[in-house]
Amino acid sequence: MTRRFLFVVVVGMLTAAPLLAVTSAQGKIDVSGEWAFDVQTEAGGGNPTFVFKQAGDKLTGKYKGAFGEADLTGTVTGKAIKFTINVDAQGTALTIVYDGEVESNTAMKGKLDLGGMGSGTFTGKRTK
Repeated sequence: MTRRFLFVVVVGMLTAAPLLAVTSAQGKIDVSGEWAFDVQTEAGGGNPTFVFKQAGDKLTGKYKGAFGEADLTGTVTGKAIKFTINVDAQGTALTIVYDGEVESNTAMKGKLDLGGMGSGTFTGKRTK
């Protein structure tokens, strides 16, 4: 190998590295904002709203729907999203776990578990 060839290879690698970093940063999922969900369970459906606040992989926010209002906590790892809300279902404490995939910064879908008392599916669309 000649010195010139090595120089070209090293310069090419140094030039490409920052471009790859910018590309991966632009592809980062961020669900922060207001979302409208369509939830379907064995007992029927509903349309709750969620306001998500994402900081890195950590997810916090608020739920508003048929069970009133509740805080949520969870994670976003790559395209995987998982979050939990604790609600009062007619006097019974219920933990609902949403587990799904973010399809884009404006859409997600997945499954939910109603504290072992049932299950369902959800789709979500960003509204703000």
